[in-house]
Amino acid sequence: MSKSDIFFERIARQILNKHDSSLPDLRGITILLPNFHAAQPLAQALMRTANRPALLLPQMVTLNEWAQRIAIDQPLIPDSRRSALLYQELRKHERFAQYDLWGIAKELLTLFDELTHSLSSLPADEDEFAEAIQAAYQARQNSALQFEARLVFELWHAMHSGAEWDAARAYQQRLAQLAAQATQPLFVLRTSDWSALENNFLHCYAKNAPVVIADLREMADENVISMALSARPSQEFSAPENVGEMAQGSEIESLMREQAAYLQLQNIPSLGNSLRFFPATSLEQEARAAAMQVRLWLQEGKHDIAIVAQDRVVARRMRALLERAEILVADETGWTFATLSVSTVLDRWLSALQSNFYYHVLLDLLKSPFIFADLPGNERKTAVYQLEQLLRKHGVVQDLDQFMALTAEVPVLQGLLKRLLQAATFLEKNKKKSLAGWLDGLYESLRITGIDTGMQKDSAGAQLWQALQTWRVELSGDSGRYGFNEWRRWLAQQLDGQTYRDTEIESPVRFTHLAATRWRRFDAVLLLGCGAEHLPSVADSGRWFNDAVRNSLNLPTRGMHAARQRDDLLGLLTLNECVRVTWQVDKNGEEGLLSPYLEMLRDLHDLAYRDDLVDKYLLNYLLAEDVHSANMAMASPPLPVLTSAQLPQKVSISAYNSLVACPYQFYARYILRLNELDEVQEEIEKSDYGNHVHIILQKFHERYACLNEHSPEQLLEALSEISAAVFADLLQQNFVARAWLARWNKTLPAYLEWQLNSEAEGWRYVQAESEFNLELDGVILRGRIDRLDRKGGETRVLDYKTQSDALLRNKLKEPGEDVQLACYAFAEQAGEAIFVSLDNGKVRSVQAKQDIGQLADLTVKRLEQVMQAMQAGAALPANGIDAACAYCEIQGLCRKGEWL
Repeated sequence: MSKSDIFFERIARQILNKHDSSLPDLRGITILLPNFHAAQPLAQALMRTANRPALLLPQMVTLNEWAQRIAIDQPLIPDSRRSALLYQELRKHERFAQYDLWGIAKELLTLFDELTHSLSSLPADEDEFAEAIQAAYQARQNSALQFEARLVFELWHAMHSGAEWDAARAYQQRLAQLAAQATQPLFVLRTSDWSALENNFLHCYAKNAPVVIADLREMADENVISMALSARPSQEFSAPENVGEMAQGSEIESLMREQAAYLQLQNIPSLGNSLRFFPATSLEQEARAAAMQVRLWLQEGKHDIAIVAQDRVVARRMRALLERAEILVADETGWTFATLSVSTVLDRWLSALQSNFYYHVLLDLLKSPFIFADLPGNERKTAVYQLEQLLRKHGVVQDLDQFMALTAEVPVLQGLLKRLLQAATFLEKNKKKSLAGWLDGLYESLRITGIDTGMQKDSAGAQLWQALQTWRVELSGDSGRYGFNEWRRWLAQQLDGQTYRDTEIESPVRFTHLAATRWRRFDAVLLLGCGAEHLPSVADSGRWFNDAVRNSLNLPTRGMHAARQRDDLLGLLTLNECVRVTWQVDKNGEEGLLSPYLEMLRDLHDLAYRDDLVDKYLLNYLLAEDVHSANMAMASPPLPVLTSAQLPQKVSISAYNSLVACPYQFYARYILRLNELDEVQEEIEKSDYGNHVHIILQKFHERYACLNEHSPEQLLEALSEISAAVFADLLQQNFVARAWLARWNKTLPAYLEWQLNSEAEGWRYVQAESEFNLELDGVILRGRIDRLDRKGGETRVLDYKTQSDALLRNKLKEPGEDVQLACYAFAEQAGEAIFVSLDNGKVRSVQAKQDIGQLADLTVKRLEQVMQAMQAGAALPANGIDAACAYCEIQGLCRKGEWL
């Protein structure tokens, strides 16, 4: 017989002893359970103990479910409308102007519910209430305390002045009616203290009918668990800071030695076969150990495994590891809607509206599987890809109208953007509406964008969709007016307060929480993340009243919250025979402490039995798993060979430069086409500056082919005018463009001087942006030359660069390393090829030291030879130098760090 069966049989025997005369009909008895999981083992215990062929079982119910059966005539006000009413009251107080009013409203509503449950009525007036608060604070009359007390008093009374009852008040009245009409004997199962309201209910019920409480803390046999966990709250076990605390620690140590001696004297068995601790050295190791333990338990045939997750971060990682091992986990605790992907699409949609459809937010929105779910998936994905290409190509940052103009020739995209434009009209962010009005607008916008269809195809989405409709109905009577941002904060708070539980997963492994384990037995229990910072968890009482005040008002305190967790832990360890505890002893280089409750238990067990309960086997399993992990062979340099279909027919100058820098880079960029998508440029970069300089000089020389025919003043004025006109588009987009224009204007006199000197040497401007396609042996070389000059029968090619002359000279230092000028010279059979450095107010010519004609012939011949080698099956190795790798966008693809 299991430990839990023993306790349930004790309760069954107690019930049957008192009501033996009623057998086999026990329907005249009510049993209050902490949860419905306890109903089956208790029913089985009653059947075994009664030893009857048939038994009519008692009514077994939880207190909340029992209370809900009581009908009340008063109308109820939903929490969503209470929150809105309280928000409007708080807006009247200037002191809260800079605060998150929705957050304050949520805290106050929790406080009001606690006051309702704890007090039948507040003091007669606000002065009396303020005096009670100040007395609890042991403070003199204080304006801040008075304001706090008066505000709480006024708002609490304001919220209770209407004809409607809130849920807390309705629960209070339902319990009062249950107690008043009590006729049946009541048996109560509990493991920890109840609230003041529930204790008051039992007291009133006992006046009309017998009440018997089966408290697991009192029923538990004297053992190491009960001795250790009957200790004081966790804050008393913190590190000593003074002599007094050290003395207190000494007293605790002395008490533990006495308890250990008593356990040895009474021959009370150890916990070595039922409880073990695993101290992890990292979050990853804790998650791996937990997942490994679950797998071992499943292998042993255990079919009801509970994971009590105190640390949700470790729980998420553990769940991922189990799913990788194809083990699904049911989740009793659930996740707030704010953490789910279905809520993300709402946030992206509202963020897109708020940001005037900023392109990043828009693309994120359109990539969600929930939007336009009424369209075929491939059609939607193709349209989003096309839009992303257009945005990156044209550099449009935001504004739906601009996106519409950009996609005029793409009908599918036009249709999607028109739907967004139509949906946006229902959520005009510059207006004020009621909460229900905003929800109506959200409903229409989700319907138009097809998000409603996507939500209703998803189990979490369907629950969220229903919640949105419920809030619309609940808030239909609210007359408050709210801005778009106020409503968004309200919606975010609502999503963070609603929980989704996936009921579709059936698994022998389940996540649960400590309070849900009351009077439950499992095949195995894993207490996950039991560090001191997680167990006991801290009760957040908000900014209203400290524990002294809360205690004087009979409100829950942090100490009560911690004690309840300690008692629940006692019940869990008492009823279950296979428990593992994990925590992190090393957290980012700092020592991680075990929960003080479990620390006391472990230390007492070590004193009594010379066993610190550390799991010595689980780590071995992890080490064995590491040893048997697949050892991958050492990576080798990639050596791709092109097929005949992959051989390029055309090669640009930039592609040829990439081929020279690193053949594998050329392969990835121009054969596999894995080069990065162009980014939508929100800031002006040097490349934009260079492009605009090219356009300015092209326009200037088309107007003034020969400068020495005009006065310097006229030329400078014209060049300044053209520069301002060309930069006008950048100036509209970004204020920083003024700095780039100023930088260029600084260079104008130097450029005019350089050009006049060039003309004095006999060179004359001929053409700008001259394109060429050279048919070579096995490939076509294509490019575009910035500028052509001629002097008699001689040709010169020029390439403008907004770089320093030193940097350009370094490019040309090694013959053939930079192919640009050589290829340009070959294309035009030019006798001279120069870079024109336009940098920092200086203009200088930079040219190769070698004979340009010979260098051009060799450069083109090398390209022909390389293409022939590719055709013959030559590999393209990743042999770029560090300088080439530093700016390579596909540097991780070659895995250079693995094989170098």
